[in-house]
Amino acid sequence: MSPALRVIVYPPDAQGGRLGRALGPQDLFEFLRRAGLDPDDVNLDDPLLIEWRGGGPAVWTPDASG
Repeated sequence: MSPALRVIVYPPDAQGGRLGRALGPQDLFEFLRRAGLDPDDVNLDDPLLIEWRGGGPAVWTPDASG
């Protein structure tokens, strides 16, 4: 069953934050929990739930080329 919710996580900003002020996966899990998802059921690699832009779940620093 695919989730009704789709999360788009944009590239890190100049301070390394994503999705508002998520500075790492734990912050992202907290945002998702507040949105009504059970963090224990969330797989950050699930493309049906999360669309990563500017790098995947391991990228939490700004792009130095930019």
